[in-house]
Amino acid sequence: MQDSRRGHMEPAERRPRRRRLGFAALALAGVVTLAACSQAANGASKESPASDSKPGSEVDADSGKNGSAAVTVSPATDGKDVIPGEPLTVKPSDGKLTSVTVTASDGKTLDGSLSSDGTSWTSSHATGYGATYTLKAQLAASDGKKTTRTSSFTTLSKDEIFVGTYNVNKGSTVGVALPVSIVFNKAIHDKAAVERKLSVTSSPAVEGAWSWMKDRDGKDRVDYRPKEFWKPGTKVKLRMDLVGLKNGDLVGTQKREIDFTIGKSVVSTVDVVKKTMTVAENGKVVKTLPVSTGKKTFETWNGTMVVLSKVPTIRMNSATVGIFGPEAYDLGAVKWDVQLTPSGTYAHAAPWNEGKFGKVNASHGCIGLSTANAKWFYDRVNYGDPVTVIKSTDTVAVNNGYGAWNVDWESWKKGSALA
Repeated sequence: MQDSRRGHMEPAERRPRRRRLGFAALALAGVVTLAACSQAANGASKESPASDSKPGSEVDADSGKNGSAAVTVSPATDGKDVIPGEPLTVKPSDGKLTSVTVTASDGKTLDGSLSSDGTSWTSSHATGYGATYTLKAQLAASDGKKTTRTSSFTTLSKDEIFVGTYNVNKGSTVGVALPVSIVFNKAIHDKAAVERKLSVTSSPAVEGAWSWMKDRDGKDRVDYRPKEFWKPGTKVKLRMDLVGLKNGDLVGTQKREIDFTIGKSVVSTVDVVKKTMTVAENGKVVKTLPVSTGKKTFETWNGTMVVLSKVPTIRMNSATVGIFGPEAYDLGAVKWDVQLTPSGTYAHAAPWNEGKFGKVNASHGCIGLSTANAKWFYDRVNYGDPVTVIKSTDTVAVNNGYGAWNVDWESWKKGSALA
């Protein structure tokens, strides 16, 4: 059945399921070597070979014959393509740097500073995407000769890179059911190669696995979940090291370490037959709330969903999920909204169904509560907490939010590219 029928109410102004973090990069071990040249006896300029130099590079030496000092630029990939989005580092192959100037094609310069020992220069802000820069470095070689090196390089454009958007923030605390999820902006041609560059570790250690899928917008996505819910207090670290990784004609640019913590266990179970929601904290039931779930042909998704966001007030309009005609609605401002799927499933206050809670399932797929109980639930749950619906129909899809828990463990592991 289509999500638009089953998802119920989605706000007219959608809230993103995960925060977009944009393009990011860290340094790669590879460097760009700028060609060195010496002044020939007859005064003609003679460029000495440098296999990694960019075409069109021009190097001026003012140190006399056979000046040997050269400079390298990082981050880069394959010794030629400079990776953007991070500060630029310039290092001498011999001697010390005395000054460095990096100028973009629009005339703007990258501010930066020399290390106290002259062994490196680092820009104070990042390079741009698809930009050409001219580098002029003055060096004092170990033999005492002074040298000037000039060359140009171009950074990768946004069309030449791939990045992943991840769903955890550094230092955050999340619920026990949150998988680590990464959605890529470009198609992944070698999933095994990418997966080898990803890891999730935890203390205490748990058994877990990655599994690939298509996100709802068709993009490649990989999620990591433990075999069972995380234990409260678990410390988790996501590592991504995609810098320089080739993906067809694209290059990875991210190196990330994201530490986060698992909060207390808040597990909710909705029984659509009993029309109740039971909320347990750290294994102990704290409250059972009467609810009204989806009516016939609009049944609430079966299975485990995971809290994606909380919004105190949103507008709910059936047109956003394709419901028109006799079932159309525009409820205006709806309070205490806990989002469970991007297709539009929420737990929220439904005062128009007063008298039906615990008695009649009358919603278009959401979990409706009284205003007071919706506020209580809203204050109780957080991002990553599980809400499991039982005795309903049609299990929520694995990519409709975080439906990983509706796949048995052996099947989940088979979704790894390294299985």
